[in-house]
Amino acid sequence: MSAIVIVGAQWGDEGKGKATDILGAHADFVVKPNGGNNAGHTVVVGGEKYELKLLPAGILSENATPVLGNGVVINLQALVEEIDGLEARGANASRLRISGNAHIVAPYHQVLDRVQERFLGKRAIGTTGRGIGPAYADKVSRVGIRVQDLFDESILRQKVESALEVKNQILVKLYNRKAIDPEETVEYLLSFADRLRPMVIESERVLGEALDRGETVLLEGGQATMLDVDHGTYPFVTSSNPSAGGACVGSGIGPTRVSHVLGIVKAYTTRVGAGPFPTELFDEWGEHLQKVGGEFGVNTGRPRRCGWYDSVIARYAARVNGFTDLFLTKLDVLTGIGEIPICVAYDVDGERHEEMPLTQSEFHHATPIYETMPAWDEDISGCRTFEELPGRAQDYLRRLEELSGCRISYVGVGPGRDDTIALHDIAAEN
Repeated sequence: MSAIVIVGAQWGDEGKGKATDILGAHADFVVKPNGGNNAGHTVVVGGEKYELKLLPAGILSENATPVLGNGVVINLQALVEEIDGLEARGANASRLRISGNAHIVAPYHQVLDRVQERFLGKRAIGTTGRGIGPAYADKVSRVGIRVQDLFDESILRQKVESALEVKNQILVKLYNRKAIDPEETVEYLLSFADRLRPMVIESERVLGEALDRGETVLLEGGQATMLDVDHGTYPFVTSSNPSAGGACVGSGIGPTRVSHVLGIVKAYTTRVGAGPFPTELFDEWGEHLQKVGGEFGVNTGRPRRCGWYDSVIARYAARVNGFTDLFLTKLDVLTGIGEIPICVAYDVDGERHEEMPLTQSEFHHATPIYETMPAWDEDISGCRTFEELPGRAQDYLRRLEELSGCRISYVGVGPGRDDTIALHDIAAEN
């Protein structure tokens, strides 16, 4: 057996949690390789809705071991609260394992995130204010705090004092804010050590040995390709690499161990936060997609910006990630809307672009070129095979498959785990 990577193909919120939940039933390990408690998933199991913020969606799988990989940044308070919340609902979180190399979101990261966003004003990126970016910045600057540091008080104190020596200067002298007490920070972080100690593992070795034994490892990416710090719509991106390559880096699993890369794509397009969005709708159809699709952020509750399907970014994501398959979600939301526009290319200053424009400025000025297809009026929520779908829904899927350059292997026709059509079962192929 080998690893399967799940990646968002748009700007996030495509339904990765549902895909992970379905495939996680066949996996031995489900790993979150990037992001923090800014990269949530919504999973519906047995009619119950779970809004996961930091934990992998695999936490709800009966047999899989869920893992927070080395590429995740962890808010300890958020982690404990989420675990307690799940257990209060009867879920079993005792199998959770955490990489000792994962970095910690300290309280001062959250302070800096919020202060910096306010300072930027109209130029703000639109972060969640949860300290994710500053934590990743410290990681790259080699002044970050890792989970393993919780078990060595001397090292932890040195790292916190060193980090705050600079950050307090910035807070006080630049932002006119109160300095943060290093000792209070150390004591706060140490208060989680005993709770986390049984969960911490050398994840790279554990996952590698699992693959050697022929077990299946599912890598559950947070956010999405167009938010990738290298390949997304920079600077309106996240601070990690939520692409297929980033999944390998954030888990310690080499790329040759990956058999399938499953791209999750919505039947239309949404985006949360600032940044360019060529197919964004500002009319009643945008409001319709938002209302019927329940387009509000899991973590923040912010309304998602809505637009039609963008095959340009779908093709781009397929190339960047090397998708072997697509999981198309929320097809049911398009029922009964008359005609469905599909963005097949961009117009940039009178020039047609069927691929992503080269520069940030060109993408900002891109306007969509649409073709339209007739929608269907029949209720498709009970469909479980491709043949049961109305002919127009079948035609729409075939056209998206053609435009996106990748086969569609799963189709979501409702929010529940079972509201899914499997055209190709990649779990069985793995």
